[in-house]
Amino acid sequence: HRRHAALESARRASISLAMNEHVQLVCAHCAQLNRVPQARLADGPRCGKCKQALLDRAPRALDDRNFERYVAHSGLPVVVDFWAAWCGPCKAMAPVFAQAAERLAPQVLFAKVDTEAAPRTASRLNIRSIPTLIVFRDGFEVARQAGATDLRRLLAFIAPHVDLASGHA
Repeated sequence: HRRHAALESARRASISLAMNEHVQLVCAHCAQLNRVPQARLADGPRCGKCKQALLDRAPRALDDRNFERYVAHSGLPVVVDFWAAWCGPCKAMAPVFAQAAERLAPQVLFAKVDTEAAPRTASRLNIRSIPTLIVFRDGFEVARQAGATDLRRLLAFIAPHVDLASGHA
């Protein structure tokens, strides 16, 4: 009986620990850091400072002012589409990128950077052709792909860099 009680206690502690894991999210509106319980990501968490939604099912627009903080401090993978308004393939890629964001939220964050409006960010990351897609984890680039793609190929590009099977990225 003691062994069973000890195992049950360990199981409860493990579940409690898993439920108490937090993810750090950066508010795209005010740049405030927020800690959100991982189990509550799908509940539509809001920023503690400005009360705006922290997670969207649509890509967030980033620029030179907020890119570094958003990518470096996000506890979830961030997939960024570097694009420009004059770029035909970028325009064709936009709905595909939005579909991927809708499908993978809230385990993955999606952002768009207009290279014309954010030249320092584009230059620092050596963006030479657009569209360019980059996956970041813990602030570091883990994958890069240039050129427009379809939804199936985009999801296949992202999949090796996120853990979607467990519901955690």
